[in-house]
Amino acid sequence: MVAAAPRSRRWADPRIAVCLVYVAAMFMNGMDSTIVNVALPAIGGEFGVTPSAVSAVNVAYLVSLAVCIPVSGWLGDRFGTKRVFLAAFGTFVLASLLCAVAGDLTQLTAARALQGAGGGVMSPVALTMLFRAYPPDQRIKLSRVLILPTAVAPALGPVLGGLFVEQLTWRWGFYVNLPIGVLALLYGWKFLAEHVQSHGKRFDGLGFALALPGLGLVMYALEAVSRTGPGSVEFWGSGLAGLACLAGLVIAQLRMSAPMLDLRLFGDPSFRRASLILLLCVAGFLGTLYGFTLMYQNGLGASAWQTGLVTLPKAVGLMIASQVVAWAHRRIGPRAVIAAAMFGAAASFAAMNLVRADTAVLAAVVQLASGFFVGVASTELQVVAFATISSAATGAASTLFNVQRQVGSALGVAVTACVLAAWGTGSGQPAGGGGDLSAYHAAMLLAAGCALVGVLVALRIKDAEILRPTRVESAVAEDSAQRQEI
Repeated sequence: MVAAAPRSRRWADPRIAVCLVYVAAMFMNGMDSTIVNVALPAIGGEFGVTPSAVSAVNVAYLVSLAVCIPVSGWLGDRFGTKRVFLAAFGTFVLASLLCAVAGDLTQLTAARALQGAGGGVMSPVALTMLFRAYPPDQRIKLSRVLILPTAVAPALGPVLGGLFVEQLTWRWGFYVNLPIGVLALLYGWKFLAEHVQSHGKRFDGLGFALALPGLGLVMYALEAVSRTGPGSVEFWGSGLAGLACLAGLVIAQLRMSAPMLDLRLFGDPSFRRASLILLLCVAGFLGTLYGFTLMYQNGLGASAWQTGLVTLPKAVGLMIASQVVAWAHRRIGPRAVIAAAMFGAAASFAAMNLVRADTAVLAAVVQLASGFFVGVASTELQVVAFATISSAATGAASTLFNVQRQVGSALGVAVTACVLAAWGTGSGQPAGGGGDLSAYHAAMLLAAGCALVGVLVALRIKDAEILRPTRVESAVAEDSAQRQEI
Protein backbone atom coordinates (compact mmCIF):
# COMPACT_ATOMS: atom_id res chain seq x y z
CA MET A 1 0.00 0.00 0.00
CA VAL A 2 1.44 3.35 -1.12
CA ALA A 3 1.41 6.04 1.52
CA ALA A 4 -0.39 9.27 0.67
CA ALA A 5 1.81 12.19 -0.24
CA PRO A 6 2.35 14.73 2.53
CA ARG A 7 -0.02 17.68 2.33
CA SER A 8 2.90 20.10 1.82
CA ARG A 9 4.08 18.11 -1.22
CA ARG A 10 0.59 18.06 -2.69
CA TRP A 11 0.52 21.85 -2.59
CA ALA A 12 3.80 21.82 -4.53
CA ASP A 13 2.44 19.56 -7.28
CA PRO A 14 2.43 21.61 -10.53
CA ARG A 15 -0.90 20.08 -11.56
CA ILE A 16 -2.52 21.14 -8.29
CA ALA A 17 -0.93 24.57 -8.73
CA VAL A 18 -2.47 24.91 -12.19
CA CYS A 19 -5.94 24.20 -10.82
CA LEU A 20 -5.64 26.67 -7.96
CA VAL A 21 -4.27 29.60 -9.94
CA TYR A 22 -6.74 28.90 -12.75
CA VAL A 23 -9.67 29.16 -10.35
CA ALA A 24 -8.32 32.33 -8.74
CA ALA A 25 -7.54 34.11 -12.00
CA MET A 26 -10.67 33.12 -13.90
CA PHE A 27 -12.95 33.77 -10.94
CA MET A 28 -11.63 37.32 -10.66
CA ASN A 29 -11.90 37.84 -14.42
CA GLY A 30 -15.42 36.44 -14.62
CA MET A 31 -16.71 38.37 -11.63
CA ASP A 32 -15.30 41.66 -12.89
CA SER A 33 -17.30 41.27 -16.10
CA THR A 34 -20.57 41.71 -14.16
CA ILE A 35 -19.75 43.23 -10.78
CA VAL A 36 -19.31 46.71 -12.27
CA ASN A 37 -22.75 46.81 -13.94
CA VAL A 38 -24.71 47.49 -10.75
CA ALA A 39 -22.08 50.03 -9.67
CA LEU A 40 -22.28 52.24 -12.78
CA PRO A 41 -24.94 54.62 -11.35
CA ALA A 42 -22.86 55.09 -8.19
CA ILE A 43 -19.70 55.70 -10.25
CA GLY A 44 -21.50 58.28 -12.38
CA GLY A 45 -22.86 60.01 -9.28
CA GLU A 46 -19.46 60.25 -7.60
CA PHE A 47 -17.69 61.56 -10.70
CA GLY A 48 -20.58 63.79 -11.75
CA VAL A 49 -21.03 62.32 -15.25
CA THR A 50 -24.06 61.15 -17.22
CA PRO A 51 -25.05 57.46 -17.53
CA SER A 52 -24.05 57.44 -21.21
CA ALA A 53 -20.57 58.74 -20.33
CA VAL A 54 -19.96 56.21 -17.55
CA SER A 55 -20.58 53.36 -20.00
CA ALA A 56 -17.01 54.02 -21.23
CA VAL A 57 -15.90 51.98 -18.20
CA ASN A 58 -17.42 48.86 -19.76
CA VAL A 59 -16.48 49.73 -23.34
CA ALA A 60 -12.79 50.07 -22.46
CA TYR A 61 -12.77 46.70 -20.67
CA LEU A 62 -14.63 44.78 -23.40
CA VAL A 63 -12.66 46.21 -26.30
CA SER A 64 -9.28 45.71 -24.61
CA LEU A 65 -10.24 42.17 -23.60
CA ALA A 66 -11.30 41.27 -27.13
CA VAL A 67 -8.24 42.62 -28.95
CA CYS A 68 -5.76 40.97 -26.57
CA ILE A 69 -7.21 37.44 -26.65
CA PRO A 70 -5.92 36.57 -30.18
CA VAL A 71 -2.28 37.35 -29.36
CA SER A 72 -2.34 35.26 -26.18
CA GLY A 73 -1.72 31.97 -27.99
CA TRP A 74 1.43 33.26 -29.67
CA LEU A 75 2.72 34.80 -26.45
CA GLY A 76 2.24 31.57 -24.48
CA ASP A 77 3.82 29.35 -27.13
CA ARG A 78 6.73 31.73 -27.75
CA PHE A 79 7.69 32.88 -24.25
CA GLY A 80 6.21 30.13 -22.04
CA THR A 81 2.78 29.76 -20.51
CA LYS A 82 3.93 30.29 -16.91
CA ARG A 83 5.83 33.48 -17.66
CA VAL A 84 3.06 34.97 -19.82
CA PHE A 85 0.27 33.95 -17.45
CA LEU A 86 1.95 35.49 -14.40
CA ALA A 87 2.70 38.70 -16.32
CA ALA A 88 -0.93 38.98 -17.50
CA PHE A 89 -2.31 38.07 -14.07
CA GLY A 90 -0.03 40.63 -12.44
CA THR A 91 -1.24 43.27 -14.91
CA PHE A 92 -4.85 42.42 -14.04
CA VAL A 93 -4.20 42.75 -10.29
CA LEU A 94 -2.30 46.03 -10.70
CA ALA A 95 -5.11 47.41 -12.88
CA SER A 96 -7.64 46.44 -10.19
CA LEU A 97 -5.73 48.60 -7.72
CA LEU A 98 -5.63 51.49 -10.20
CA CYS A 99 -9.39 51.15 -10.73
CA ALA A 100 -10.02 51.25 -6.99
CA VAL A 101 -8.02 54.47 -6.46
CA ALA A 102 -9.10 56.25 -9.67
CA GLY A 103 -9.79 59.94 -9.10
CA ASP A 104 -11.94 60.58 -12.17
CA LEU A 105 -13.66 58.82 -15.04
CA THR A 106 -10.66 59.12 -17.37
CA GLN A 107 -8.37 57.37 -14.91
CA LEU A 108 -10.95 54.65 -14.24
CA THR A 109 -11.49 54.05 -17.98
CA ALA A 110 -7.74 53.77 -18.62
CA ALA A 111 -7.35 51.36 -15.71
CA ARG A 112 -10.25 49.23 -17.00
CA ALA A 113 -8.57 49.06 -20.42
CA LEU A 114 -5.38 47.81 -18.75
CA GLN A 115 -7.43 45.31 -16.75
CA GLY A 116 -9.06 44.04 -19.94
CA ALA A 117 -5.65 43.58 -21.57
CA GLY A 118 -4.46 41.44 -18.66
CA GLY A 119 -7.68 39.43 -18.63
CA GLY A 120 -7.62 38.91 -22.40
CA VAL A 121 -4.20 37.28 -22.25
CA MET A 122 -4.50 35.33 -19.00
CA SER A 123 -7.83 33.61 -19.80
CA PRO A 124 -6.76 31.48 -22.80
CA VAL A 125 -3.25 30.92 -21.41
CA ALA A 126 -4.73 29.65 -18.13
CA LEU A 127 -6.97 27.21 -20.01
CA THR A 128 -3.99 26.06 -22.09
CA MET A 129 -1.96 25.31 -18.94
CA LEU A 130 -4.86 23.42 -17.41
CA PHE A 131 -5.52 21.21 -20.43
CA ARG A 132 -1.82 20.52 -21.01
CA ALA A 133 -1.51 19.37 -17.41
CA TYR A 134 -4.40 16.88 -17.70
CA PRO A 135 -4.92 14.43 -20.60
CA PRO A 136 -8.36 14.18 -22.25
CA ASP A 137 -9.53 11.18 -20.21
CA GLN A 138 -9.04 13.11 -16.95
CA ARG A 139 -10.55 16.46 -17.95
CA ILE A 140 -14.13 15.59 -17.07
CA LYS A 141 -12.92 15.18 -13.47
CA LEU A 142 -11.96 18.87 -13.55
CA SER A 143 -15.62 19.92 -13.71
CA ARG A 144 -15.53 21.26 -10.16
CA VAL A 145 -12.58 23.45 -11.13
CA LEU A 146 -13.93 24.63 -14.47
CA ILE A 147 -17.45 25.52 -13.39
CA LEU A 148 -16.51 27.85 -10.54
CA PRO A 149 -14.66 30.60 -12.42
CA THR A 150 -16.33 30.35 -15.81
CA ALA A 151 -19.97 30.28 -14.76
CA VAL A 152 -20.42 30.97 -11.05
CA ALA A 153 -18.38 34.19 -10.98
CA PRO A 154 -20.59 36.14 -13.42
CA ALA A 155 -23.66 35.12 -11.38
CA LEU A 156 -22.06 36.25 -8.12
CA GLY A 157 -20.95 39.57 -9.59
CA PRO A 158 -24.30 41.40 -9.25
CA VAL A 159 -24.73 40.11 -5.67
CA LEU A 160 -21.37 41.38 -4.47
CA GLY A 161 -21.68 44.53 -6.55
CA GLY A 162 -25.03 45.38 -4.96
CA LEU A 163 -23.65 44.65 -1.48
CA PHE A 164 -20.59 46.87 -1.99
CA VAL A 165 -22.61 49.75 -3.46
CA GLU A 166 -25.21 49.77 -0.70
CA GLN A 167 -23.01 48.91 2.31
CA LEU A 168 -19.50 50.14 1.44
CA THR A 169 -18.46 51.78 -1.84
CA TRP A 170 -18.19 50.76 -5.49
CA ARG A 171 -14.39 50.80 -5.12
CA TRP A 172 -14.55 47.56 -3.13
CA GLY A 173 -15.57 45.80 -6.33
CA PHE A 174 -11.92 46.24 -7.33
CA TYR A 175 -10.24 46.10 -3.91
CA VAL A 176 -11.59 42.57 -3.45
CA ASN A 177 -9.21 41.35 -6.20
CA LEU A 178 -6.04 42.40 -4.41
CA PRO A 179 -5.56 39.85 -1.60
CA ILE A 180 -6.67 36.93 -3.77
CA GLY A 181 -4.54 38.08 -6.68
CA VAL A 182 -1.34 38.65 -4.72
CA LEU A 183 -1.54 35.25 -2.99
CA ALA A 184 -2.26 33.46 -6.27
CA LEU A 185 0.64 35.24 -7.99
CA LEU A 186 3.15 34.25 -5.30
CA TYR A 187 1.90 30.66 -5.27
CA GLY A 188 1.95 30.38 -9.07
CA TRP A 189 5.44 31.89 -9.32
CA LYS A 190 6.77 29.21 -6.98
CA PHE A 191 4.93 26.08 -8.11
CA LEU A 192 3.70 26.42 -11.72
CA ALA A 193 5.61 24.48 -14.37
CA GLU A 194 6.89 26.26 -17.48
CA HIS A 195 6.01 25.10 -21.00
CA VAL A 196 7.47 26.71 -24.13
CA GLN A 197 5.92 25.27 -27.27
CA SER A 198 8.15 27.03 -29.83
CA HIS A 199 10.97 29.49 -29.13
CA GLY A 200 11.11 30.57 -32.76
CA LYS A 201 7.41 31.04 -33.42
CA ARG A 202 6.95 34.14 -35.59
CA PHE A 203 4.48 36.87 -34.75
CA ASP A 204 1.60 37.25 -37.22
CA GLY A 205 1.71 41.03 -37.67
CA LEU A 206 -0.93 41.11 -40.42
CA GLY A 207 -3.32 38.99 -38.41
CA PHE A 208 -2.95 41.17 -35.34
CA ALA A 209 -3.35 44.34 -37.45
CA LEU A 210 -6.70 43.01 -38.71
CA ALA A 211 -7.86 41.39 -35.47
CA LEU A 212 -7.25 44.47 -33.31
CA PRO A 213 -9.65 46.83 -35.14
CA GLY A 214 -11.94 43.99 -36.19
CA LEU A 215 -12.69 42.57 -32.75
CA GLY A 216 -12.40 46.01 -31.11
CA LEU A 217 -14.95 47.66 -33.40
CA VAL A 218 -17.37 44.73 -33.24
CA MET A 219 -17.21 44.68 -29.45
CA TYR A 220 -17.68 48.46 -29.38
CA ALA A 221 -20.71 48.18 -31.66
CA LEU A 222 -22.26 45.43 -29.53
CA GLU A 223 -21.85 47.54 -26.41
CA ALA A 224 -22.95 50.79 -28.08
CA VAL A 225 -26.30 49.36 -29.12
CA SER A 226 -27.46 49.42 -25.49
CA ARG A 227 -26.84 53.19 -25.41
CA THR A 228 -27.71 54.35 -28.90
CA GLY A 229 -30.18 51.73 -30.13
CA PRO A 230 -29.97 49.36 -33.15
CA GLY A 231 -30.63 52.12 -35.71
CA SER A 232 -27.77 54.45 -34.80
CA VAL A 233 -24.92 55.42 -37.13
CA GLU A 234 -22.49 54.63 -34.31
CA PHE A 235 -23.69 51.02 -34.13
CA TRP A 236 -23.82 50.35 -37.88
CA GLY A 237 -20.63 52.24 -38.73
CA SER A 238 -18.41 50.57 -36.15
CA GLY A 239 -20.09 47.19 -36.64
CA LEU A 240 -19.71 47.07 -40.43
CA ALA A 241 -16.12 48.35 -40.28
CA GLY A 242 -15.29 45.68 -37.70
CA LEU A 243 -16.90 42.92 -39.76
CA ALA A 244 -14.94 44.02 -42.84
CA CYS A 245 -11.69 43.73 -40.89
CA LEU A 246 -12.71 40.31 -39.59
CA ALA A 247 -13.53 39.13 -43.11
CA GLY A 248 -10.04 40.17 -44.19
CA LEU A 249 -8.65 38.41 -41.12
CA VAL A 250 -10.32 35.11 -42.05
CA ILE A 251 -8.90 35.25 -45.59
CA ALA A 252 -5.42 36.12 -44.36
CA GLN A 253 -5.36 33.47 -41.62
CA LEU A 254 -6.40 30.67 -43.94
CA ARG A 255 -3.55 31.53 -46.32
CA MET A 256 -0.82 31.54 -43.67
CA SER A 257 1.18 28.53 -42.54
CA ALA A 258 1.51 29.82 -38.94
CA PRO A 259 -1.49 32.11 -38.32
CA MET A 260 -2.29 33.94 -35.10
CA LEU A 261 -5.77 32.39 -35.10
CA ASP A 262 -5.64 28.86 -36.47
CA LEU A 263 -9.08 28.76 -38.07
CA ARG A 264 -8.27 25.34 -39.55
CA LEU A 265 -9.05 23.91 -36.12
CA PHE A 266 -12.71 24.35 -37.00
CA GLY A 267 -12.15 21.45 -39.38
CA ASP A 268 -12.24 19.23 -36.29
CA PRO A 269 -15.97 18.35 -35.98
CA SER A 270 -15.99 18.04 -32.20
CA PHE A 271 -14.22 21.36 -31.68
CA ARG A 272 -16.41 23.13 -34.24
CA ARG A 273 -19.71 21.91 -32.81
CA ALA A 274 -18.74 22.45 -29.19
CA SER A 275 -17.51 25.97 -29.99
CA LEU A 276 -20.77 26.90 -31.73
CA ILE A 277 -22.90 25.51 -28.91
CA LEU A 278 -20.77 27.34 -26.35
CA LEU A 279 -21.33 30.63 -28.18
CA LEU A 280 -25.11 30.05 -28.14
CA CYS A 281 -25.06 28.91 -24.51
CA VAL A 282 -23.02 31.87 -23.27
CA ALA A 283 -25.09 34.33 -25.32
CA GLY A 284 -28.30 33.03 -23.76
CA PHE A 285 -26.83 32.89 -20.26
CA LEU A 286 -25.39 36.43 -20.24
CA GLY A 287 -28.37 37.78 -22.17
CA THR A 288 -30.85 36.53 -19.57
CA LEU A 289 -28.59 37.57 -16.71
CA TYR A 290 -28.51 41.11 -18.13
CA GLY A 291 -32.18 41.18 -19.13
CA PHE A 292 -33.55 39.60 -15.97
CA THR A 293 -31.50 41.95 -13.79
CA LEU A 294 -33.02 44.93 -15.59
CA MET A 295 -36.52 43.45 -15.55
CA TYR A 296 -36.45 42.70 -11.84
CA GLN A 297 -34.90 46.03 -10.87
CA ASN A 298 -36.37 48.49 -13.38
CA GLY A 299 -39.48 46.60 -14.43
CA LEU A 300 -40.59 45.16 -11.10
CA GLY A 301 -39.17 47.83 -8.79
CA ALA A 302 -36.62 45.81 -6.75
CA SER A 303 -33.40 47.25 -5.33
CA ALA A 304 -29.91 46.33 -6.56
CA TRP A 305 -29.37 44.19 -3.45
CA GLN A 306 -32.72 42.38 -3.81
CA THR A 307 -31.99 41.70 -7.46
CA GLY A 308 -28.60 40.27 -6.60
CA LEU A 309 -30.13 37.96 -4.00
CA VAL A 310 -32.74 36.64 -6.44
CA THR A 311 -30.07 35.80 -9.01
CA LEU A 312 -27.83 34.11 -6.42
CA PRO A 313 -29.52 30.67 -6.82
CA LYS A 314 -28.12 30.65 -10.36
CA ALA A 315 -24.66 30.23 -8.83
CA VAL A 316 -25.98 27.44 -6.58
CA GLY A 317 -27.36 25.64 -9.63
CA LEU A 318 -24.01 25.92 -11.35
CA MET A 319 -22.25 24.34 -8.37
CA ILE A 320 -24.77 21.49 -8.22
CA ALA A 321 -24.13 20.87 -11.90
CA SER A 322 -20.42 20.43 -11.24
CA GLN A 323 -21.22 17.50 -8.94
CA VAL A 324 -23.27 15.51 -11.48
CA VAL A 325 -21.73 16.24 -14.88
CA ALA A 326 -18.94 13.66 -14.55
CA TRP A 327 -21.49 10.94 -13.69
CA ALA A 328 -23.69 11.96 -16.63
CA HIS A 329 -20.72 12.02 -19.00
CA ARG A 330 -19.84 8.40 -18.23
CA ARG A 331 -23.36 6.95 -18.23
CA ILE A 332 -25.27 9.02 -20.77
CA GLY A 333 -22.61 10.30 -23.15
CA PRO A 334 -21.66 13.84 -24.25
CA ARG A 335 -24.28 14.20 -27.00
CA ALA A 336 -27.27 13.39 -24.77
CA VAL A 337 -25.87 15.41 -21.84
CA ILE A 338 -25.37 18.56 -23.90
CA ALA A 339 -28.66 18.25 -25.81
CA ALA A 340 -30.66 17.73 -22.61
CA ALA A 341 -28.84 20.54 -20.80
CA MET A 342 -29.40 23.01 -23.64
CA PHE A 343 -33.10 22.08 -23.78
CA GLY A 344 -33.39 22.60 -20.02
CA ALA A 345 -31.59 25.95 -20.36
CA ALA A 346 -34.08 27.02 -23.05
CA ALA A 347 -37.02 26.08 -20.82
CA SER A 348 -35.57 27.95 -17.83
CA PHE A 349 -34.86 31.07 -19.92
CA ALA A 350 -38.46 31.11 -21.13
CA ALA A 351 -39.78 30.48 -17.59
CA MET A 352 -38.25 33.77 -16.44
CA ASN A 353 -41.25 35.44 -18.08
CA LEU A 354 -43.48 33.95 -15.36
CA VAL A 355 -41.76 35.95 -12.62
CA ARG A 356 -43.69 38.81 -11.00
CA ALA A 357 -42.95 41.24 -8.18
CA ASP A 358 -44.58 38.96 -5.59
CA THR A 359 -43.07 35.66 -6.82
CA ALA A 360 -39.57 35.78 -5.36
CA VAL A 361 -39.60 32.03 -4.67
CA LEU A 362 -40.48 31.26 -8.28
CA ALA A 363 -37.74 33.62 -9.43
CA ALA A 364 -35.20 31.80 -7.27
CA VAL A 365 -36.28 28.37 -8.56
CA VAL A 366 -36.05 29.51 -12.18
CA GLN A 367 -32.60 30.99 -11.60
CA LEU A 368 -31.49 27.76 -9.90
CA ALA A 369 -32.66 25.71 -12.89
CA SER A 370 -31.01 28.09 -15.33
CA GLY A 371 -27.69 27.84 -13.51
CA PHE A 372 -27.87 24.06 -13.31
CA PHE A 373 -28.53 23.45 -17.00
CA VAL A 374 -26.02 26.05 -18.19
CA GLY A 375 -23.46 24.60 -15.78
CA VAL A 376 -23.88 21.08 -17.14
CA ALA A 377 -23.69 22.26 -20.75
CA SER A 378 -20.68 24.58 -20.36
CA THR A 379 -18.63 22.02 -18.43
CA GLU A 380 -19.32 19.21 -20.89
CA LEU A 381 -18.65 21.50 -23.86
CA GLN A 382 -15.13 22.30 -22.67
CA VAL A 383 -14.37 18.59 -22.46
CA VAL A 384 -15.84 17.87 -25.90
CA ALA A 385 -14.10 20.80 -27.59
CA PHE A 386 -10.60 19.69 -26.58
CA ALA A 387 -11.08 15.92 -26.60
CA THR A 388 -9.71 15.48 -30.13
CA ILE A 389 -7.23 18.41 -30.10
CA SER A 390 -3.53 17.52 -29.83
CA SER A 391 -1.40 18.94 -27.04
CA ALA A 392 0.62 20.98 -29.56
CA ALA A 393 -2.56 22.68 -30.83
CA THR A 394 -4.05 23.28 -27.38
CA GLY A 395 -2.78 26.86 -27.17
CA ALA A 396 -4.28 27.83 -30.53
CA ALA A 397 -7.54 26.03 -29.73
CA SER A 398 -7.78 27.74 -26.34
CA THR A 399 -7.37 31.13 -28.01
CA LEU A 400 -10.19 30.43 -30.47
CA PHE A 401 -12.39 29.02 -27.73
CA ASN A 402 -11.97 32.10 -25.56
CA VAL A 403 -12.54 34.51 -28.45
CA GLN A 404 -15.89 32.84 -29.07
CA ARG A 405 -16.76 32.86 -25.37
CA GLN A 406 -16.10 36.60 -25.19
CA VAL A 407 -17.98 37.37 -28.41
CA GLY A 408 -20.88 35.20 -27.21
CA SER A 409 -21.03 37.08 -23.91
CA ALA A 410 -21.12 40.46 -25.62
CA LEU A 411 -23.54 39.21 -28.26
CA GLY A 412 -26.02 38.02 -25.63
CA VAL A 413 -26.00 41.37 -23.83
CA ALA A 414 -26.14 43.31 -27.12
CA VAL A 415 -29.07 41.35 -28.55
CA THR A 416 -30.98 41.80 -25.30
CA ALA A 417 -30.23 45.54 -25.41
CA CYS A 418 -31.41 45.65 -29.04
CA VAL A 419 -34.71 44.05 -28.13
CA LEU A 420 -35.24 46.44 -25.23
CA ALA A 421 -34.37 49.42 -27.40
CA ALA A 422 -36.67 48.25 -30.20
CA TRP A 423 -39.56 47.97 -27.72
CA GLY A 424 -38.76 51.39 -26.31
CA THR A 425 -37.52 50.12 -22.94
CA GLY A 426 -34.00 51.49 -22.39
CA SER A 427 -31.69 49.95 -19.87
CA GLY A 428 -32.20 52.86 -17.60
CA GLN A 429 -35.93 53.42 -18.07
CA PRO A 430 -38.15 51.91 -15.37
CA ALA A 431 -41.24 50.12 -16.54
CA GLY A 432 -43.23 51.20 -13.57
CA GLY A 433 -42.86 48.34 -11.12
CA GLY A 434 -45.01 45.80 -12.86
CA GLY A 435 -45.99 47.74 -15.99
CA ASP A 436 -45.38 46.65 -19.56
CA LEU A 437 -42.78 43.88 -19.49
CA SER A 438 -43.22 42.73 -23.10
CA ALA A 439 -39.74 43.91 -24.12
CA TYR A 440 -38.09 41.87 -21.38
CA HIS A 441 -40.25 38.85 -22.19
CA ALA A 442 -39.27 39.02 -25.86
CA ALA A 443 -35.59 39.13 -24.87
CA MET A 444 -35.99 36.02 -22.69
CA LEU A 445 -37.71 34.13 -25.50
CA LEU A 446 -34.93 35.08 -27.91
CA ALA A 447 -32.36 33.68 -25.47
CA ALA A 448 -34.42 30.50 -25.24
CA GLY A 449 -34.36 30.29 -29.03
CA CYS A 450 -30.54 30.45 -29.01
CA ALA A 451 -30.46 27.53 -26.58
CA LEU A 452 -32.84 25.50 -28.78
CA VAL A 453 -30.53 25.98 -31.76
CA GLY A 454 -27.81 24.62 -29.51
CA VAL A 455 -29.92 21.48 -28.99
CA LEU A 456 -30.01 20.86 -32.74
CA VAL A 457 -26.25 21.26 -33.05
CA ALA A 458 -25.68 19.00 -30.02
CA LEU A 459 -27.58 16.16 -31.69
CA ARG A 460 -24.85 16.08 -34.35
CA ILE A 461 -22.08 15.38 -31.82
CA LYS A 462 -20.59 11.90 -32.22
CA ASP A 463 -19.89 10.21 -28.89
CA ALA A 464 -17.56 7.72 -30.57
CA GLU A 465 -15.16 10.54 -31.51
CA ILE A 466 -15.11 11.94 -27.97
CA LEU A 467 -14.83 8.65 -26.11
CA ARG A 468 -12.65 6.69 -28.54
CA PRO A 469 -9.88 5.07 -26.42
CA THR A 470 -7.24 5.27 -29.12
CA ARG A 471 -7.58 9.04 -29.37
CA VAL A 472 -7.26 9.39 -25.63
CA GLU A 473 -4.26 7.12 -25.43
CA SER A 474 -2.45 8.89 -28.28
CA ALA A 475 -3.08 12.26 -26.69
CA VAL A 476 -1.71 11.03 -23.37
CA ALA A 477 1.37 9.60 -25.07
CA GLU A 478 1.96 12.82 -26.99
CA ASP A 479 1.55 14.89 -23.83
CA SER A 480 4.06 12.70 -21.97
CA ALA A 481 6.58 12.92 -24.80
CA GLN A 482 6.43 16.70 -24.86
CA ARG A 483 6.98 16.89 -21.11
CA GLN A 484 10.10 14.73 -21.44
CA GLU A 485 11.46 17.10 -24.10
CA ILE A 486 11.01 20.03 -21.75
